[in-house]
This record gives sequence, structure tokens and C-alpha cells, in this order.
Amino acid sequence: MKLRQKVIFLAITPLILALCAIALAVRHQSVLLAQQQRETIQQAYLSSKEAELKHYVALASHSISHLYHSGRNDPATLEEAKRILSSLSYGDDGYFFLYDMSGNTLMHPRQPELVGKNLFELRDALGRPTIQNLLQRARAGGGLERYMWIKPSTRKPVAKLGYVIAMPNWGWMMGTGIYLDDVDRALAKIDIQQSGNIHNTMLWIAAIAIAASVTVASTGLALNISEFRVADAKLKVLAQRVVESQEQERARLSRDLHDGISQWLVSIKLQIEAGMIRLSSDKAEQRQAAHAVFEHAAGQLSNVMGEVRRISHNLRPAILDDLGLAAALHHLGQEYTLSSGTPVRFEASGITDGLADVANTVLFRIAQEALTNIERHAAASAIEIGLTGDGKGVNLRISDDGVGFDAEGIALHPKHGIGLRNMMERMDAIGGRFEIVSSSDGTVLSAYAANNS
Repeated sequence: MKLRQKVIFLAITPLILALCAIALAVRHQSVLLAQQQRETIQQAYLSSKEAELKHYVALASHSISHLYHSGRNDPATLEEAKRILSSLSYGDDGYFFLYDMSGNTLMHPRQPELVGKNLFELRDALGRPTIQNLLQRARAGGGLERYMWIKPSTRKPVAKLGYVIAMPNWGWMMGTGIYLDDVDRALAKIDIQQSGNIHNTMLWIAAIAIAASVTVASTGLALNISEFRVADAKLKVLAQRVVESQEQERARLSRDLHDGISQWLVSIKLQIEAGMIRLSSDKAEQRQAAHAVFEHAAGQLSNVMGEVRRISHNLRPAILDDLGLAAALHHLGQEYTLSSGTPVRFEASGITDGLADVANTVLFRIAQEALTNIERHAAASAIEIGLTGDGKGVNLRISDDGVGFDAEGIALHPKHGIGLRNMMERMDAIGGRFEIVSSSDGTVLSAYAANNS
């Protein structure tokens, strides 16, 4: 995986994880709220049904109260009470039923086939003893009981909420009930709506996550393309400058070899040839003149050797590898003083030998370039080179009292300031810092390189 892809992946992954966590939290809270809402609605339904059933049982009790409180329990009175209760109904499936305390069915208007049968051991579809529970509830003073019973209109077992009371004077249990399939349908509809809402919420979160991821990825890709183009342009410019620097260095070497060493070698060759001719003569004065010619040629050879050392030192000073950056800069300042006549004061302090070889070379080349620029443009009368280190890095400071220049303008000029841009790019290459401040009072250059460069 490329670095750009890793960056995009690391940017998108926390976003996706955060949105997933949000989605899980929202879903959990939505499910809890849905359950609470369902329970609230169910409780409200059951409360309304309970009040409704109590009202129906009260009406039924009132309809036979004149018989029940008459003190009679003869068969005619009981049959009249059964007739009155069987005639009472509400809705399609609302009716009243009668059982004795042993579980025998006394009256059931919707299922007359049950009359006379003992249902004490009857169990509903869930295995619960229906009649036993109803009788127990009636003996306890009456109340609600939930069970499964066949609904007359559909002939299928449906959840039912019954309300029963005891009639101890006759040994009866009277009750009625409301089938809860409509309640279950309403609750199921609510569950579907809530599930749909939760599903839609998750879809919205997923859409937001996808949109955010696409946005981040697109932005990252656009930035990567932009950075790639900028980096490619910089690389092309840098490559061009490297070629230009190489050509300039070759041109300088060519001039040094042609103007200096080559001319000296030609002169030495001519002097040696002249001396050899004079040595072939029999005259003593010619031999003496040949000796003088050879001495002069030997002196010129010494000059050639010095010029070779100077060129070699400019290309790569051996003292930089042997004694370190501080010694190389000190020697560079001495040579500059000898060649230009401008005094250079060098001072080093702290730990200055902890840099990598490439960083030492960069700082030395910056010092070379700075002294070259001072000699060409600054007209300075004094130069100071300072090298300080603190164990974490090394700072090079070069200041002069010359005429100064417009540092920002030169740095941005497409044809001028090549040396200044080269210094900046060298420091960028090793992750260092470069700063230059110039005014009419002089110029101060600072270059910092860390020990891990």
C-alpha cells in the first residue's frame, strides 16, 4: 500500500469507526425507546380494556341484582338469571359466561356445546389451566386474567383478557372477556413502524458514512494529485538546477584547467624543451642557463601542484572528512582571507560533530556559496562565521557588514538568486531550517541541521 493510500485509509477508518459507534448507539437507544413506547401503549390498551370489562360486569351484575338479592335460588330463578345474562352482548364477540365453582359450564351463549361439560382440567394452547385460574381469581375477590380462547368469529385460539367475579349465594362464577387480537395487531403495526424508522435511521447513517468517506477520499485524492503535480514540478526544476549546477561546475573546472594549469603546463613544457636544447650545447654558459630554466620550471610545477590542491579542495575538502566541519570551516575562512583580503573570524562552540556526513557537506557547501556571494556582491569589510551545537543539532551563522540585498525579491526571481535557492533546497533535502535576513547594514545567514539529518 502506497503512502498516499495509507494516509487516506487512516483518515477514513476513524470516521467509519465513529459513525459505526454512533449507529450502534442510535440503534440501541431506538430499540429501547421502541420497547418503552410499546409497553406504554400496551399498558394504556390494557388499562382501557380493564375499565371497559369492569363496566360490563357491573352492568351484568346490575341486570340480575333483583334476582340475586331476592334470596331465592330455585331453578326458575337461576334459569331466569341465565336467560338475562345470555341475552346480554356487546360487539361481535362480547358475551358473558357462567361456571360453577367445580368448573362445570352453566351458560355460554357463543359456544352452547360446552354447557354441562366440566372444563376444570382444560388447558389453553400455552398449557395453562384456564378455568382453574379463572376460579382462583374469582375466589380471590375477582379480577383480570389473561388466557387463550377460541374466538367465535374466527374459530381460532386468540389471546383474551377476562374479568370474573364470584357469586357465592348461587355458587357461580360470572365473567366476560375481550379478545386481544386487535391489540396485538395494533402493537404489531407499531413494531413494524418502529422497525422501519430504525431501519431508515440506519440507512441515513450509512448514507452519511458513505458520503463522508467518498468526500474524504476524493479530497485526499485531489490533494494527492495536486501535491504530486507540485512535487513533480519541483523535481523537474530541481533536476534542471542540478544539471545547471553540474554544467557550471564543469565550466569552472574547465576555466581553472585552461586558464591556470593548462597554461602553466605549456610554459613548463616549452621551458623544459629550451633547457634540453641548452644542455646539448658544449658551452658552459648555455648549461648554466639551462639550470636556471629548470629551476624556474620546478617553481611553476609547485604552482601547478598548489592549483591542483585548490581545485581538489573546492570539489571535496579532505579536511572535512578527516577533522570535521568546524576545522573545514575554519580552513575555508583562512583561504578566503588569503584570496580576497577580507578578514574572516571563525568561532565554534558546543557539540558540532554529531551530524551525518551529508549534513556536514550541506553546511559546508552553504558556507562556500555564502562566501562566494559575499565576495561577488556584498563589498564587505568583515565576515563572521559561527558554528554552535547543543547535542540535538548544529547551527551555522554567517554575517557580513556589506551592502545587503532584497532577499525575498532575489529568491523569487526566475533568473537571479540561483545560489540562494540552491542553499534553501539543500537544507530542505536534509529537513533543516534556512533563514536569511539582509539590510543596508549587512546580511545574516542561519542554517540549522538536526543530528538525525
